[in-house]
Amino acid sequence: MNRLRFWCLTPAGALLGGLFLIPLGIIFAYSLLTRGPYGGVFSPLTWENYSRLADPLYAAILWRSLLYAVIVTAICLMLGFPLALFIARAGRRRNLYLSLVMVPFWSSFLVRTYAWMFLLRDTGLINSALLAAGVIREPLTLLYTPFAVILGLVYGYLPFMVLPVFATLERLDKSLIEASADLGATPGATLLHVIVPLSKPGILAGSILVFISSLGAYLTPDLLGGGKTIMIGNLVQNQFTTARDWPFGAALSLILMLVVMGLLVPLQRRGSEGLL
Repeated sequence: MNRLRFWCLTPAGALLGGLFLIPLGIIFAYSLLTRGPYGGVFSPLTWENYSRLADPLYAAILWRSLLYAVIVTAICLMLGFPLALFIARAGRRRNLYLSLVMVPFWSSFLVRTYAWMFLLRDTGLINSALLAAGVIREPLTLLYTPFAVILGLVYGYLPFMVLPVFATLERLDKSLIEASADLGATPGATLLHVIVPLSKPGILAGSILVFISSLGAYLTPDLLGGGKTIMIGNLVQNQFTTARDWPFGAALSLILMLVVMGLLVPLQRRGSEGLL
């Protein structure tokens, strides 16, 4: 049986190794090279690209990216858990509500982001409605702000929180909830002490998906934040496109991956231990 399992997993392992380890090795090799005067790469090998990360400018961008990712994950959890719980208890209309959650995926993410730009700009729908209602006298500055970036990220990645949590809540044993009610627990106590602990796998999976996606995002900060709200994804993109500094961009990519792994591996291990 072990030999059969080995031969069955070998093709998938080889495919994953070829598509992940080889490109990762190429990126690591580029991160050790030196940028040429016209954007090329040359030897000798150097660790200077990694030492540049100690610059306060890049450290501030990394810290901002981590902060925004945490905020977006927390907001998605606060919005996504009640929505997932509602869908799980929707009965016959469950598939309809799930379809509504999936509707945004039917259109281009770029188009949806541009739609938010039209809504948030000075002459957009939000400011026009507030001006017409007399709530404000001059347009609010909504676009090209941290608020716009966080709003766009929450909108884009909220389904990644709802779907894993819903999958966990759907399999929840209803007899446990009934037993909690029979023992005199209030609905709030049942939610905090029964439903939330049992839905931890879905919460953990959704949080990881949203956190990683938000941390590496570059399109939403670029369009909704303009040049005022730069995240680590924008910095990596700029190094490979505008600055043509591929060695530094490769070093940033690897550092970002290491930061994500350093944060998520202990969290995932702790979550797995909590399930045992």
